[in-house]
Amino acid sequence: MHAVASATDTTTTSSPNRFRWRVVDIVVAAVLGVAVGLLFWFWNGVGYGWFEVMDAATPGLGGFAVGIWLIGGVIGGLVIRKPGAALLVEVVAAAVSATIGNIWGPSTLLSGLVQGLGAELIFAVFLYRRFGIGVAALAGVGAGVAAWIFEFFFGSSPNIAKTLEFNLIYLGTIIVSGIALAGVVGWLLVRALAKTGALSRFAAGREQADEV
Repeated sequence: MHAVASATDTTTTSSPNRFRWRVVDIVVAAVLGVAVGLLFWFWNGVGYGWFEVMDAATPGLGGFAVGIWLIGGVIGGLVIRKPGAALLVEVVAAAVSATIGNIWGPSTLLSGLVQGLGAELIFAVFLYRRFGIGVAALAGVGAGVAAWIFEFFFGSSPNIAKTLEFNLIYLGTIIVSGIALAGVVGWLLVRALAKTGALSRFAAGREQADEV
């Protein structure tokens, strides 16, 4: 059995061309984006209902439901492992959600852009070399904080007009949700997908095979 820590935390190549996008990268990023977009569509109903119930109980607790809407960037970064992957998958997912239909309309695209950039920043900080569960959790946090900043200034009802207590609670719950629902769940989903052999042309898939 091979060592797990190094396999899950780093890429398996030091090639200077490792950041070059291949056709398969683009195709898989698009497929992931559509799949996550369908997940968003489902969560638009279930998750938003949960958001409303928690926010009614204690304003700001709705942030616990936000993590699933942040998962696209985490999954994209973990699978493709190249600059722009987290952003692309999150934006494609947001576009699918907006196209199918949701209560936020076209602003979903801007939200996806901001959230994707938040996750992208974390992968960039680690130079697209580390992809363990810790980095995935941080990417979820990055996407969550970006979402919080966006909602603080923009949207139909910017949170800047709300109380300090609300905004601090909302920020805290988004961070927790980003870690758990976007980071940890996203990481687990990528590992599960890798076990099927679907990611055999990616480092994420090869690492999973090396662990067996």
